Amino acid sequence: MLGPIVNALAIVICSLLGRFLLKGIPDRFDEIIKKAIGLSVMYIGISGALENQRVMILILSLVIGSAIGELINIDKGMNFIGNWAERKLGLGNSNFSKGFVSASILYCTGSMAIVGAMNSGLMGNHEMLFAKSILDGVISIVFASSMGLGVAFSAIPVLLYEGAIALGASFVKDWMTAEIITEMSAVGSLLIAAIGLNFLIVRQIIVANMIPAIFMPWLFIAIETALGF
Repeated sequence: MLGPIVNALAIVICSLLGRFLLKGIPDRFDEIIKKAIGLSVMYIGISGALENQRVMILILSLVIGSAIGELINIDKGMNFIGNWAERKLGLGNSNFSKGFVSASILYCTGSMAIVGAMNSGLMGNHEMLFAKSILDGVISIVFASSMGLGVAFSAIPVLLYEGAIALGASFVKDWMTAEIITEMSAVGSLLIAAIGLNFLIVRQIIVANMIPAIFMPWLFIAIETALGF
């Protein structure tokens, strides 16, 4: 669990640094920084999605997974948690939930979270999660400066997500093939690109409700294997 713990601590510490050291940025700088973040996150997402090898699986995963997420309404649940934490902390910050949801999705998707947590759990090799901690920390500084303390609270789902994979690595290692990880990461990367797009447009994409799409490639490829395709 060392890797997931370090990753979560990096997010918390860097978010606090970003929130309090960069506090008081004039609105015009805050706005242009958000646009720069949006473009950067879109680039990260699109470049990751280009690793996809199975376009039909990606499309079906997005469509079916998004429908499932909309039915469950994950976004409502995540915003409820964010709003609850905001009230408990006595913060009058309308960006709290947005920071929490956006950062949680960003940090939990992608191959580094999956493979890094598996390496951490199976072999005690935390190098990939340490590297991810540095990347997440830098992003947290910038995110928290414009969206507040909600970014710091994204460390909780990151710890739970990576911790669950690390603890359950011995059970899932035979099912988590390189092909499955590639396709899951590609779908996750498109969700990251959608987060970036949300920084640039007025009408927001409800990315949280698309989270189940990340796990659909696992299901589709497992069905293919079982049927001998």
